[in-house]
Order: sequence, then C-alpha cells, then structure tokens
Amino acid sequence: MGGLFKKGEYIVYGTTGVCMVKDITTMDREDVPKEKLYYVLEPAKTTGGRIMTPVEGNKSIMRRVLTREEAYELIDAIKTIDKLWVSDEKQRENKYKEALRTCDCKEWVGIIKTLYLRKKDRMVRGKRLTEVDERYMKKAKENLQGELSVTLGISEMEVEQFILNRIGEEDNR
Repeated sequence: MGGLFKKGEYIVYGTTGVCMVKDITTMDREDVPKEKLYYVLEPAKTTGGRIMTPVEGNKSIMRRVLTREEAYELIDAIKTIDKLWVSDEKQRENKYKEALRTCDCKEWVGIIKTLYLRKKDRMVRGKRLTEVDERYMKKAKENLQGELSVTLGISEMEVEQFILNRIGEEDNR
C-alpha cells in the first residue's frame, strides 16, 4: 500500500500508529533470505522502540501519513462523516476493532463520533460509557491525534482544539 517508503518518512503502521522509517535493511539470520528487505520502524510514541517488518508480504496495513492538505480535507469533512452503524449490540466491539484495523482516519472519526454521541446519550440517563467504549474511543483519538500532530506540526494535546477551531465548534465538554 503506497509503494516503497523512504528513510525518515512517517507512516501509519497497523494498530501501532505513526512510526518513522529509520532504515531499510536485511536481517543477518540463518532462517531469513539474505536479500529480503525489512523496514526498521520507530513508533512515534516510544522513542528508541524498534519494529522490524518485511517490506514485501507484510500482513499489517502500512500507509504514508496524511499530507497537510489531506488533513485539512479530513477535518473539513468531519461533520459529514457518518458515525458507525451498529445494529447488534453484541457486534459493537468487533465493529470498533475492524474500524481501527483499517488505518483509515475517516473510520477513526466515525468511532469517535459514535462514542461521543453514545456518551452524551448515556450521561442523560445517568450512565457512563462502558469500559469497551472508553477503550475504543481512547484508541481512535490516539490514532487520529497522533497522525494529525505529525502532519500539522502541533502537539497531540493541541489537535482537538485545532479541529474544533477549524470546524467552528466550541469545546463545551
């Protein structure tokens, strides 16, 4: 997905999130073909962390982070992105898992919108979000904020306010 990545480039790697491509190399191991190339990735959230993953035949989704222009387009489209439709309560967690695994920012926004509305609805009834809902809302926000912070050159803490300012919403939580 997205062709060969270059050293120094930021990518989204599966459920790990944003990583920098630190190197493209071979492995010096008996059980690995000498010519097989691997990305050496450093997760943005863990300095010094390393992931080695094959360039070819990778099972995880890998894509470049959004460009600044794509980030603005995503933010501008937030109001029109549908929340996730979950007809069967028992399937809710699977739906969230699927949406996270896509590595698609629109899917992450869908999770956040769904759970934000769910949270409001439950609060009216004197209930809190379930542990499962809280966990997936946190992960979707981390993924989205992690990517947008790299793309926009701002801290993850600033991303939510940046989005609210751009779409003209007040932060009234």
